[in-house]
Amino acid sequence: LDNLIEVWRQTGKTIGIISVDPTSPFSGGAILGDRVRMMRHYKDNGVFIRSMATRGSLGGLSVRAQDAADVYDAAGIDMIVFETVGVGQVELDVAKAADTTIVVIVPESGDEVQAMKAGLMEIADIFVINKADRAGADKAFREVRGMVDLRLKQADWKPPVLKTSAIKHEGIDELADQIERHREYLEQNDLLIRKFQDRFRMKIRDIIADRLSSDFWTQERKNLLDTTLNRPIEAIPSPVRLAQTLFKIK
Repeated sequence: LDNLIEVWRQTGKTIGIISVDPTSPFSGGAILGDRVRMMRHYKDNGVFIRSMATRGSLGGLSVRAQDAADVYDAAGIDMIVFETVGVGQVELDVAKAADTTIVVIVPESGDEVQAMKAGLMEIADIFVINKADRAGADKAFREVRGMVDLRLKQADWKPPVLKTSAIKHEGIDELADQIERHREYLEQNDLLIRKFQDRFRMKIRDIIADRLSSDFWTQERKNLLDTTLNRPIEAIPSPVRLAQTLFKIK
């Protein structure tokens, strides 16, 4: 990402980074250390870096990450980048939040196996084998490209598989070109507006769900739940029955 920022800045583009770090399930804190890798851009007036914690979000993105992206967009930032805590089968929020989804794989980490799982192959617009100077990079490249050829050969957009090396600064320009190509593809097929509409619907649903949840959990309902859970296990009703009881409370 550090080198990609450099390529974009050379073309005069402004960059907004939203870097999401995992929250400790024990302390509730987060290191927020991703920006350390981008220190040379820290004082660049054309680069904005916002670190966030997941705060328990299962989707890989912080709950407020999309809000931050909206602020960047309103400010006229050219390139907005979500850097997530890692993408798994249940961590696919990034595909809904972004126009272009890049799945980064590191050789010999087992990531190429993870990429085979349902979900990742479908959300990736671009695959990147990073640290391509390492042993195993060619093998990972062949495996991922083989999966793309096998599973996505009929797709309108066939995700390119690229090799990059931050140390040698290799493949970064090609990655920037492929990101631009994908944007052109979205524009030509009227998919950008569709993605915006989907994000807007998702945001409205989230706002309503948060409001309904907040309104539902009155003190009386919380007390009933706590009292019920303090009973002997055999006396606790099923979750469905207890939920029905909670709903009946006015």
